[in-house]
Amino acid sequence: MAEQRRDGRDARGDAQGAGERGELGGRGARDAVERAWDELVATARRTVADGLVVGTSGNVSVRVGGTVLVTPTGVPYDRLTPDDVVGVDLDGRRVLGSLLPTSELPMHLAIYRATDARAVVHTHAAHATAVSTLVPELPLIHYMAGALGGPVRVAPYATYGTPELAENMLRALADRTACLLQNHGTIAYGATLSQAYDRTAQLEWMSRVWLLSSAVPGLTPTLLSTQQVNEAGARLSTYGQRP
Repeated sequence: MAEQRRDGRDARGDAQGAGERGELGGRGARDAVERAWDELVATARRTVADGLVVGTSGNVSVRVGGTVLVTPTGVPYDRLTPDDVVGVDLDGRRVLGSLLPTSELPMHLAIYRATDARAVVHTHAAHATAVSTLVPELPLIHYMAGALGGPVRVAPYATYGTPELAENMLRALADRTACLLQNHGTIAYGATLSQAYDRTAQLEWMSRVWLLSSAVPGLTPTLLSTQQVNEAGARLSTYGQRP
């Protein structure tokens, strides 16, 4: 790890040089990268603490300008330091750090290229993954589906880390900010890491509610209509405090 950290410092020096050449926008951009990396690591650790991820499964990314910071593959989140920053451009070329990026990089980049996302969270949350094996779409058990754009679809299974999985995911995300990945997990995006994480947590919670209600013998859960969810979604778009 000491060698990796030295490499990370060297990469930061390279980033500083690039900033001076205008490639990363100077000191302000470097500061933004450092802040974003710290928040990314905190978010990744939160996925473990909240039970959405086991070990090194799942991954997190955040976009800073044309650079995507992403968790490295196979490294426990509690070992990550400021010197372990990993960054790629929108074509997947590594521009920061020495560690290899997550194997799910194709999914993250596909979202950034196709949407206005600034952050992406992918997990192997247990209840959501269970739902992904049972139905092609999460039944409308709660109006919070409206906060994700409507009924949450399940992307057909494909091997992890492949372009095919990224393509399946994009189709399931059409007009949505989250989807389930069949026999795999969840993915959600947002304008911030906090928003992407909250959408992930809401999806896992709704999946758990549906599984619990469906498990009661002799009873069938009441579901909402698409119209009811859309109406809730419209109200949720103005929910909370405004600047």
